[in-house]
Amino acid sequence: MRKTKEEAARTRERIVEAAAARFRENGIDATGLSDLMAAAGLTQGGFYRHFQSKDKLTAEAFASAVVSELQWIAGPPSAKGNAMEALAASYLSAAHRDDRAGGCPFAALGSEVVRSSVEVREVATKGLLEIIELIAPRFGNVPSDVAKQQALVAFSAMVGAMTLARMVTDSELSDRLLRDASRQIGAVAQR
Repeated sequence: MRKTKEEAARTRERIVEAAAARFRENGIDATGLSDLMAAAGLTQGGFYRHFQSKDKLTAEAFASAVVSELQWIAGPPSAKGNAMEALAASYLSAAHRDDRAGGCPFAALGSEVVRSSVEVREVATKGLLEIIELIAPRFGNVPSDVAKQQALVAFSAMVGAMTLARMVTDSELSDRLLRDASRQIGAVAQR
């Protein structure tokens, strides 16, 4: 029995969502098609009915993860401190560090995306630019070009600190990386 177009679209979305989480949790290369299809509640044999290649799925999964990140960034800022300080504190939290599957795709997959196809890197580039556009207004009354520059540096620092905090085996060092990066970004935002 053939699926309707709506059912096929829902199935495809389920695969993309499962891939976005699995890729962030385990990495792109370490996630096999059978693993991600099982995570979506499907068999590996159905993969090619929905995607031409794992690379095409990777691009869609990264784009889906970026949408989640954009929604999170666009959410209401915390009442604590200024808007950028609140964003940095939330991003550079132990909860985010410990939730690789649901966290930032740039921190989870950046080193693999570097070696991905142009299509995947274009999706990442577009997502990065959208994130910078959302972060820039959090730097207050500064010229737009300065705010974008500050947003780019702040987001780069946040991604780098998160990556290092996840990488190290020393839990105290991990916490310090998050805390110190958050403080520095907050200090810059208050200038």
